[in-house]
Amino acid sequence: QVQLVESGGGSVQSGGSLRLSCRASGDTNSYYTIAWFRQAPGQEREGVAALDRDGRTSYADSVKGRFTISQDNAENTLYLQMNSLGPEDTAMYYCAVQTEPGLRGAYYLKNPDRMNYWGKGTLVIISS
Repeated sequence: QVQLVESGGGSVQSGGSLRLSCRASGDTNSYYTIAWFRQAPGQEREGVAALDRDGRTSYADSVKGRFTISQDNAENTLYLQMNSLGPEDTAMYYCAVQTEPGLRGAYYLKNPDRMNYWGKGTLVIISS
């Protein structure tokens, strides 16, 4: 079992930055991929960024060069640094983990239903 709690969301103006955090507890050594997803009103959940256990990162094309995923292992915390934000980034952002080996973050970004555990999300609103 893994518990995930996101924080850091808020409302900023277009062009601004935010850093989201996802604190993990429970069996934190059991997951192979940890990732950020987002869901805007009326849209499907989409993958944003993923981090595999070996350190490989994957990003959605829409956020490459603007977002950075990282992890503080000592604090069991995942981060998502978001820069150059625009109204299209407005969404609820979720942290999720996958506890089975074999597939990569790039796969899970396109198949969010395959993630095992989810946080409740943190809301990001970007005003133009």
